[in-house]
Amino acid sequence: MDAMDTVLTQDAAIPGAAAGAMDEASFRAFYDRTACGLWAYLARITGDRQLADDLLQETFYRFLRAAATHESETHRRNSLYRIATNLARDSRRRFLARGTASVDGHDIERVASGDEAGTTERTADFTRAMSNLKPRERAMLWLAYAEGASHQEIADVLGLRPASLKAMLFRARQKLATLLGRAPDGAKR
Repeated sequence: MDAMDTVLTQDAAIPGAAAGAMDEASFRAFYDRTACGLWAYLARITGDRQLADDLLQETFYRFLRAAATHESETHRRNSLYRIATNLARDSRRRFLARGTASVDGHDIERVASGDEAGTTERTADFTRAMSNLKPRERAMLWLAYAEGASHQEIADVLGLRPASLKAMLFRARQKLATLLGRAPDGAKR
């Protein structure tokens, strides 16, 4: 049973949970379009693949349970990412409250393309740099550059004002460039 079937099974056990929500076929299609990108987002912002698996399932479960009406596919997707972001934040707060060490960001998936050794090294460098960013900075960069979200969409997902997002994204990009050993303008140091 995959994560989507688990979510649908859990939801079926809750009387009236899906009233007014998407039908099963629509949900399956939405899940197929969004699950992979959402999992990658969760893995990147949490630094933990297993936690990303758990949060992915919980995100879709809560999305279904909310039975909200959405104006468009973009609105539906933003709502999904907002739920995921909140769950990741809550998970991090619980983790920090237990007083344990920070999440190890080196467990992110390998990128398998082109020069294997060079790709692995670049991925490790990138993962290390991303793990040194704050969770909000990682989320902003991932949504902007991996997911291609607009400033408005990122602001909606992260609960920020769109006017302040542009400057925050710029600073996060500069910080990542510095951590990668590049001058902020892209020139190598």
